[in-house]
Amino acid sequence: MLIPAPLSFVPGQGSLALDHGTTISAPASLSGVLAWLRQALRLPLRETATGTITLDVDDDLATEEFRLDVTSDGVMIVGGGAAGVFYGGQALLQLLPPSVYRRSPAAESWTVPAARIHDKPRFAWRGAMLDVVRHFMPKHDVMRFIDLMAMHRLNTLHWHLTDDQGWRLEIKRYPLLTEVGAWRRESQVGAGKDAPGDGRPHGGFYTQEDVREIVAYAAERFITVVPEVESPGHVQAALAAYPQLGVEGQPVEVWTRWGISENILNAEESTVDFFRGVLDEVLELFPSRYIGVGGDECPKTQWRADPRTQQRMAELGVATEEGLQAWFIGRLGEHLNAAGRRLFGWDEILEGDLAPGAAIASWRGLTGALAAARRGYDVVACPDDMAYLDYRQSELPDEPIPVSIPLTLRDVYALDPVPAGLTEDEAKHVLGGQANIWTEHADSPRTVDYLVFPRLCAIAEALWGPAGRDFDDFERRLRQHLPRLDALGVEYRRADGPLPWQRRPGIPGRPDTREQRAAHIAQLVANISVS
Repeated sequence: MLIPAPLSFVPGQGSLALDHGTTISAPASLSGVLAWLRQALRLPLRETATGTITLDVDDDLATEEFRLDVTSDGVMIVGGGAAGVFYGGQALLQLLPPSVYRRSPAAESWTVPAARIHDKPRFAWRGAMLDVVRHFMPKHDVMRFIDLMAMHRLNTLHWHLTDDQGWRLEIKRYPLLTEVGAWRRESQVGAGKDAPGDGRPHGGFYTQEDVREIVAYAAERFITVVPEVESPGHVQAALAAYPQLGVEGQPVEVWTRWGISENILNAEESTVDFFRGVLDEVLELFPSRYIGVGGDECPKTQWRADPRTQQRMAELGVATEEGLQAWFIGRLGEHLNAAGRRLFGWDEILEGDLAPGAAIASWRGLTGALAAARRGYDVVACPDDMAYLDYRQSELPDEPIPVSIPLTLRDVYALDPVPAGLTEDEAKHVLGGQANIWTEHADSPRTVDYLVFPRLCAIAEALWGPAGRDFDDFERRLRQHLPRLDALGVEYRRADGPLPWQRRPGIPGRPDTREQRAAHIAQLVANISVS
């Protein structure tokens, strides 16, 4: 009945009532988990020396490992660290009726069946990438998304904050990034090249106070927020604010189209300094070990045609435009390393030399994961053909704005971050994986719900549990899990297709076959050596 499925689940005899007389005991180091559990159960849970519910730490367990024992006498949750105890608490909630997830529960008490559970994750990085650029997501919806991640024992939010279509992060030394770059005059509707605009201004950004709140909220739920600031491509919103950063230096608008803008950064030292200044404020806001700098989908057309860029390449001793991108990313990597952090970028950065300690998000299949692990770089697997949750969910004609290949629940459940062909030592570089949620065609949190759930439930289990999994068993447990999502108000996709209000009739998408997508990805990764 649990999602993700535990390593061991042994039903017991009898049950236990949790009510307003239930007490709890926990060491001071678990005060945050205790406060969260009180709120989750909506019970006062008075602290006593020996409580009905006991929270504790066992140093013999791994940090995220836990044991949950429920008998007719009480509940014992023991974890290797506070995170493990928190995950034990999440498992406890799933033993209760789905109404425990409602904000105003009808019951005055909860009955939990006796059981013994032991569990720990397979991967350290269990994530979701959330794009808030193409369509802005208000702060309270980001925190709701964090709660849904925590419910499924995901622990990393890769937060995509800047791109061609908007700049969502306040940078105080460069105020025009949000005064200008956070707003566009309209948005493309549909996926075709000739798709119209909606004529409606769109935008938004997070103040630094908002970011601190979100980061702290996530940390209370043992989720690390990894920010991403794109460079040297996907930067048209920054160029709208500061045109001198661009190759052509001419005014541009925040892009209103989807896809990849040709406008990219120049390679002047002043531009490197600008982005190092951005990163300095990012480092103050985000304590995460990894900091995303993008590096993907950077067209080189402007660099090839620009005499000053060609002169700059000669000054730097760089022979190719690909080498120039590697130089730019390398400068940012050096800056992050000097601050004790590590660069995190998309697998295109493997096409050049990388700073020591860089980590790779392998999105173009698992070729990047294979190449990076063999070269000694850490890897997060997010292959588009298994983990892109903006892709259509079936071949049905009424899927809303159908993009790329169909990714069914079964398809995403099959995700395994470790590519075939790695040695045991090379496989240790695979930190884990994540789902990616791009929002070109998700213009509201309701649409994000539809695209993400229940597929994120399947990916969460794939990243938490062992390599050998049973999809049929997952489907049976999912039927018990969906009422929990109903209680939380998640507007997930039903197994038989979209509900009428989840459709987008008359708005064309961009569907591909698997053969077309595979051929396209093969062309994109041709410059990555896996030897």
